Amino acid sequence: MNTPLYKALIQHARRNSHSFHVPGHHNGDVFFDDAKSIFDPLLTIDVTELAGLDDLHHPSGVIKKAQELASQLYGSAESFFLVNGTTVGNLAMILSVCEPGDTILVQRNCHKSVFHAVDLAGAEPVYLAPDVDSAMHVPTHVPLGTIKEALEAYPDAKGLVLTNPTYYGHSADLTEIITEAHHYGIPVLVDEAHGAHFILGEPFPLSALKMGADIVVQSAHKTLPAMTMGSYLHLNSSCRINRDRVAEYLNRLQSSSPSYPIMASLDIARAYVQHIIEEQKLSDILQRIETLKQTFDSLTNAEAVNPANPLIITDPLKLTIRSKRGHSGYTLQSILERANIFTELADENQVLLVLPLGGKRRINAETIRSIDEEIEKTPPDQAFVSAEWGVQPVTVLPYPKKVLHSFKKEYVDFEEAAGRLNAEDIIPYPPGIPMIMAGERITKESVQKLSRLISMKTHVQGNMKIKEKQLLVYIEEEKS
Repeated sequence: MNTPLYKALIQHARRNSHSFHVPGHHNGDVFFDDAKSIFDPLLTIDVTELAGLDDLHHPSGVIKKAQELASQLYGSAESFFLVNGTTVGNLAMILSVCEPGDTILVQRNCHKSVFHAVDLAGAEPVYLAPDVDSAMHVPTHVPLGTIKEALEAYPDAKGLVLTNPTYYGHSADLTEIITEAHHYGIPVLVDEAHGAHFILGEPFPLSALKMGADIVVQSAHKTLPAMTMGSYLHLNSSCRINRDRVAEYLNRLQSSSPSYPIMASLDIARAYVQHIIEEQKLSDILQRIETLKQTFDSLTNAEAVNPANPLIITDPLKLTIRSKRGHSGYTLQSILERANIFTELADENQVLLVLPLGGKRRINAETIRSIDEEIEKTPPDQAFVSAEWGVQPVTVLPYPKKVLHSFKKEYVDFEEAAGRLNAEDIIPYPPGIPMIMAGERITKESVQKLSRLISMKTHVQGNMKIKEKQLLVYIEEEKS
């Protein structure tokens, strides 16, 4: 396999050189013996910017070659390795197009890192409400009509930020949306964290790169064999994007001591996909995926669920299953974990599994029987609950960010929170999509949902008093 960075690291490790440089484990020489058997092989390539190993922040050798190979595979104008995850890619792409006070159009069910980037940029977000699928009760894509409405109302917006696919693997055709945005000269920035494998083609959805998006960020570590925090940022435009500005933000935001094992895994992940294509391995992998799905289909007390909208394409690597006996997704997740099956996430209605792109792991019939028995004897605990994203398709915060920052804050009980202005993001994690955004009006429905999530012991990122059923709110000027 052609992996220039990985090969250079292996060649360096085989020299058995004397390390008088960082990191402090010195090629594994300084390490707890009890942990060495696990870490030792990796420590030999966990090095720094040595001769022949290039520099991520000024690549001219093997890292440059590895990034060029990724760009060639994905068909981008240029591709960058990210060692701080898709988070840093989202930060860089948004900061590169925005100045303080600028308007930016943002899909409301984006990852929290998108909203953090908007805050850091000092931009004023316009939120675009997604559709909610009637079968799965989860938000999907933003309809074309909503996009057109937003573009007409905000023709000077500096960018349109979309998430495609969603965490659940739901993908929409963005081609017409991207064309509409480009008609206004507005760049389209896509968080494609869960779509690094889309380059493989059918039956996987089409990548936003192929649809014409200007920047696409992908988490290689989510569906490809890359280490956690390994991601790609692909530039796909020169007329609407300032390449040097993107690169400069990546230099500022990424660690000045980037992980060579993570970068090497990005090199390997790209080679893995390329190998599947060149050796025509996809059909075998798809058969393994289908076998896994059939295994879960054999559950008598649970079933796979798919979007009702026929325009939504579901990634074959994503499998969502739901109890047939009225259990919440959280209860079903606990049942699966007792059978040693750990899922990606649970919500109020179902659990999400991320299936492997290859591999040999199988689930035996005895495990399936034990899961069925557990579901049958566990009392049901949840009626189906739909996700709500507000009535208005295009919304803005009641106050500009500068005004919000001038307000004082206070804690209030849940029953007093409806109608108040939320002062801190409330984020169920995973998937990391803010349920209530700082600066948004708190609704009665959102308080009810938050109460349900807390009662189910869902992990919610937010203020320290959430478990005490209190929310941090702004004291608006007229109330102060």
